[in-house]
This record gives sequence, structure tokens and C-alpha cells, in this order.
Amino acid sequence: MNSKLLVIFFCAAAISSADLPAATPDRPNIVIILADDMGYSDLGCYGGEIETPQLDALAADGLRFTQFCNTARCCPSRAAILTGVYPHQADVGFMVHDEHVPGYRGRLNPHTPTIAEVLGGPGGYETYQVGKWHVSPFDYATRKASDPASWPIHRGFQHVYGTLSGGGSYYDPIGLMRDDRFIKPERENYYYTEAISDEAVQYIRNRTADSRPLLMYVAYTAPHWPLHARPEGVAKYRDRYKKGWDQLREERFERMKALGIVNRNCRLSPRDRRVPAWKDTKHKDWEAERMAVYAAQVDALDRGVGRIVQALRETGQLENTLLFFLSDNGGSDECLGPKETKKRKTYYNYPVADLQAGNVPGLMPGPRNTFASYGVGWANLSNSPFRLYKKRIHEGGISTPLIVHWPQGIAARGELRRQPGHIIDLMATCLDVAGVDFPEQFAGADAIPPEGTSLRPAFADKPLPDRAIFWEHMGNQGVRQGDWKLVRLHNKPWELYNLQDDPTELHDLAETMPDRVDVMKAMYQSWAKRCHVLKSK
Repeated sequence: MNSKLLVIFFCAAAISSADLPAATPDRPNIVIILADDMGYSDLGCYGGEIETPQLDALAADGLRFTQFCNTARCCPSRAAILTGVYPHQADVGFMVHDEHVPGYRGRLNPHTPTIAEVLGGPGGYETYQVGKWHVSPFDYATRKASDPASWPIHRGFQHVYGTLSGGGSYYDPIGLMRDDRFIKPERENYYYTEAISDEAVQYIRNRTADSRPLLMYVAYTAPHWPLHARPEGVAKYRDRYKKGWDQLREERFERMKALGIVNRNCRLSPRDRRVPAWKDTKHKDWEAERMAVYAAQVDALDRGVGRIVQALRETGQLENTLLFFLSDNGGSDECLGPKETKKRKTYYNYPVADLQAGNVPGLMPGPRNTFASYGVGWANLSNSPFRLYKKRIHEGGISTPLIVHWPQGIAARGELRRQPGHIIDLMATCLDVAGVDFPEQFAGADAIPPEGTSLRPAFADKPLPDRAIFWEHMGNQGVRQGDWKLVRLHNKPWELYNLQDDPTELHDLAETMPDRVDVMKAMYQSWAKRCHVLKSK
């Protein structure tokens, strides 16, 4: 293979080949593993108290990025991973509903090739998709999907097992399919997180010695609500969360500082104003149980990752596998509240009166007949030390852990990388290490080229090109340039932060630096016009 690999940059930059790790003799396997609604500091190797030994081991033998960002929401992040462009350019600027305007068609743009279509076509990779898709139209009311052309089997993936939908029961997921057929869970005692791991492992073990290089995209639904977990997994964490969110946030923050995940200028953001102090919280056992179930979901995901890694190791494929692990958005403060039924008012399928009377044991989440979320207080813990949550462009909504593991291609072990990066960079990185050119034409039209930059220089702790990075979701907007970030909530004034001095966005400098605000706002508006962003969304 030609050792001069292609690097696609959003901004052109001259980087000497001497600055890059040496090219490996064989093209690497590529495995992208995505968690769903997992907060920045939930993993042990990022300071969390959840036990994640498998991911911690990958971090110890690889790299952890501390300033990597997603798009703040599930569908847009998946579109950005798959295409390497901003979600609006891929027509997934909101969710999977067709708004009949460019940028918001609710399925991947047919003229924007996916990573599987590029690597699996001219690139010669075998391509596998396992888990959540969520970039195709899906009607939750009727449990029906439309637009087969946007299903993974028709967007470059040769082997598929997963769900088209964005969420649902872990015991009976909706929209489950194998290749191009809808199926039902195939065994008793089914649990979706375990099934995703099973399928990924089976695909890896079934490959032959002369197989082409592997591209595998594994998208877990864990730990997205509903809170569903095996009883033994929940029992493991039941007492751990009785300390409450206040003490656990402080403990996480201290570990993050000790690990070097946050810098010396970082301050822990205040507890969310909607959340009472733990000492004043009612139904503490029920609250602790919610987080215990969430932790059990992350724990199950971690064990699944370990099984995938072990399958790669036992088949001799791990050394030359480039593996990424990250989350699609920050922890979610979405609260699944009371639901009206024809018979009575219920809360997670139980009478609200029981909760109000303190009958907590009857309301414990986890089993299949519950449908709970973990609430604002625990989301505040998940996103420590940042503030705000999924859907917002503040750091709590967009910050993700990123673990990169590639024994044959990365010499460093256990190091941190502080270069700012974005989820659009994964496509450019994968094309770079695979030595595959992005096509100028696709599906009879000019292809939209990747907007990201290869992370390969950062693997060797070299700087990435100077650039601006942009976000928009539901009217929440942001732009980052160097250490400066301009951000705002929908229809609210712009806020300005220096993330080097103030990574948790506590000191707004917009009023004292109006010129910088104007420059960055103009940059944002130019990007929004180019990328089909509508302010009304």
C-alpha cells in the first residue's frame, strides 16, 4: 500500500509526513463503538464511579481525548459519524421526521456517501452495522418504517443487526431487523445490550483468515432510557448511590482532577437549580435505584465491549484494529412523567398515588413493565463537571469521552489528548488510515465532501489544523475557535467563554468582549447559511 495516506481537512494545513505515525503495512480494521445518552464522566477512566474495567483497559493501552464533542443529540450525531459532514448537510438537522426542506429531511442525504459506502465499495472493506441506526424515518405510533433506501443494508453495510428506531424496551426492541428483514427477539430472556454484543462477536469470529479489512459500527442503545437492566446488575450498584448526587459529584470532580481529565482552572458547576440538595430529597431509595439501574446499563455495555475486544484478540485482529469509543450526546435530563390512561393516572406504569404516599418499592425501575428515566439530578452527575444536558450546545450537552485504541498504529499508551475534536472527524480519520480517497461523484451527483479533519496527527500528540467548529440543534447554537466558544440557548442572548480558563462555562464574557462576539457570530451565520441550518428548528 502507498504509505502516503490521504488526509482530508476542513481547513487546508501543511503537515509534514514526519509528524505522523508511520504507516502500517496492512490497512487496519476499524471499529466504532457508540454509547447512547452517556455523560462525559460516567466511565471509570474519566472519573466515574461506575465500574468499566474493559473500557478503562482500552484507555490504559490507548488514548483518551478530553475535548472531543458530539452534536448534542442522537440522530444528528449518527449522521455526522456516518457521513463526516455536519448533520444538516446530511439532511438530519433535527430528527427522523421529514420537514420537507433541505437539511431536515429526516434521513441521510442520498448524495452524501456513508463511511460504509466509501470504505466498503472502492475501499474494499467488509462492512457491519450492529445496534441503533436512527437516521431513517420511523413511525413510533404504528411501529412502521418507511424509505428502505435509507436503511443500513442499502447504505453500504453488508451485514446488519439492529434497530431503526431511536429507543424502546431493552426486552422487546421495536424496529429490530437483520439485514433487510424485520424480526422479533430470537430467544427467551432477551436483553438488547447483550444481543448487540453477541452479534458483533459472532460477526468477528465468523470472518476467515483471508477476509478483507473490517469496518464495524456498533451503536448500543445503553444507557438511553428506559431504565432496563438485569436484577443482578442493579444489585451491584444499589448501595453506591445512596450517597446522593451532591457527594458523588464532588467525588467525581476530585478524581477527574487527579486523572488530569480537567485542567487546574476547572471549577465544578453548581447543582442544577431544579434539583434539591440530596439531604432534602424525598424518596431517596427510589432515586438511588434509578441511578443504580443506569449504572447497570453502562456496566453491561462495558462487558459487551470487553467481549468484542476479546473476540478481536482471539482471532488475531486486535493489534491492527483502530477502535473508537464515544457517546452520541451528554447525559439526558429528559423526565418521563405521569401518563394519562383511560383507567387512571400512572407514573412509569404505576399509580402516582403510590409514589406520593412514599410506597417506593412498588415503583422501582428496571423490569420490563417499567419505563423510567433517571432524572435531572443524576444527569447532572453524569455530565460532571459541566452544566446542561443533551440537546444543548453547552459543554454538558456536547462533551463526550473518546477512547482511541490501535496497538499497531499508536505508540503512546495511556496518554491524554487535549486537542479539540468533533464527531465529524471520524470519517476523515478512517479514510486517512485506510488510504481511501473520498469520491467526487456519488449516486449521480457531486458528493458532499467530509468537513472533518483527520485525528491522526493528534495520535502522535501533534496539533490539529486551526479551524472553527459549529453546532446547531433545536435553535441551540454554538461555534468554537481555539479556546473561545460562543454559545446560546434557543432565542436567548449569546454567551462567550474562554474554555481554557473556564471549561465549565461559568463566567460569560459576552458583554466585555462585544467585538469577539460579533466576529464569531458572523462566522456562525455564514456556516448556518452554507449548511442549510434554520434558526426556527
